[in-house]
Amino acid sequence: MKNYKIINGVILSFRGDALVTEKKTLYIREGKISFSPFTDSEQYETVDAGHMLVMPGLINMHTHAYMTMMRNYADDVPFQDWLFNRVMPVEDNLPVEAAYWTSMLGFLEMITTGTTCFVDMHMYHRQSALAAKEAGIRAYIGRGLVGEDLFGDGYSRYKQALEEMEEFRSDTMDFILSPHAIYTCSEKLLGQTAEAAREKGMLKQIHLSESVTEVEDCLKNHGKTPVAYLYDMGFLDEKTILAHCVQMRENDMELIRDSGASVVTNVASNAKLGNGIAPLCQMKDLGINVCIGTDGAASNNTLNMFREMGLLSLMHKAHARDCLAIPSDYIVKAAILHASRALKNPAIGNIEEGSAADLVFVDLNAPSLFPNNNIVSSLCYSANGSEVDSVMINGTFVMRKHELLTIDRERVYYEIEKIVKNHL
Repeated sequence: MKNYKIINGVILSFRGDALVTEKKTLYIREGKISFSPFTDSEQYETVDAGHMLVMPGLINMHTHAYMTMMRNYADDVPFQDWLFNRVMPVEDNLPVEAAYWTSMLGFLEMITTGTTCFVDMHMYHRQSALAAKEAGIRAYIGRGLVGEDLFGDGYSRYKQALEEMEEFRSDTMDFILSPHAIYTCSEKLLGQTAEAAREKGMLKQIHLSESVTEVEDCLKNHGKTPVAYLYDMGFLDEKTILAHCVQMRENDMELIRDSGASVVTNVASNAKLGNGIAPLCQMKDLGINVCIGTDGAASNNTLNMFREMGLLSLMHKAHARDCLAIPSDYIVKAAILHASRALKNPAIGNIEEGSAADLVFVDLNAPSLFPNNNIVSSLCYSANGSEVDSVMINGTFVMRKHELLTIDRERVYYEIEKIVKNHL
């Protein structure tokens, strides 16, 4: 592994909850950040980051990376029709091996737009993990779990999840138990998953309160909201990640806060599918740890976190009719710092001594960012992802000067075109 000395860059980091930008030299030793100069005996390469912002990589906290082949395939369709009549039939007929290439396309998009880490929920054994390993992107991989009994009809998927963890767990890849939703998993399976997560020390994630139909069905079937349903069964805790949380009722947000669970908001997906806007202002005021995810390309339709960041702030300002709602610094923290907290991984999400060198080099001379009147605001309101010049993950460049170093773009496009022709 090469060492690097990064000079002349503007460094963005967090001191507590405060965002700081400063000119500073970074030293990358064995994949980790240091501020101590190299000794005469140490070998390194000097990287001139002049007119660059060097920032921690963005963390996409909710993806279905394999869905890239369905980009713009099921648009302007009601949510229930979108899920059950359009998306699921394609998923059911897609060959397992095809998901390697559809996932790789997702990682290509993420890397080129500044994402260095993602949290995935997938359907195809080994493919997300294998593609992530070869792309060199940091990953938290979850096999989607469904059924009545984790050790009965749900066991094949659970077994696959454990097999993936055994095969692929590494410094840059971890695994997360991922029951799909309360309407595809029984109370028994959810309880078993929570117990398995506690026993194995694993994180868990679930889609929750995404649509009005989901909430109304839960009230009808269980006499309580989806949040209360999970809270009462002991599913919610500080190692739980809740995707969406759009349709909040009664004291749902207080229950989430009290449990210590984190919320991942997916503003573009929720808006496009007509599910609404999550009450982010109230979550922020309650102190809930809110992160940002794109969801899959079938519902977003991009995996571009910069696009998501801008939409998130602007839509909440409009919805609240308050220009002070959800400011840019909160958005940047949600996309990086809050995510590292949700993942219980202090080694990522900051530029500090000993942290993993997951770095994004953003061209401050890009027309969309120039002049640099307020760098933090520009990341939220001006950046579109094209300004990303280089990306380093765990001390290794995966893109440099816009050139992908771990992914063959032409091969990925060729394979995706075949998949779309044969299976869409």
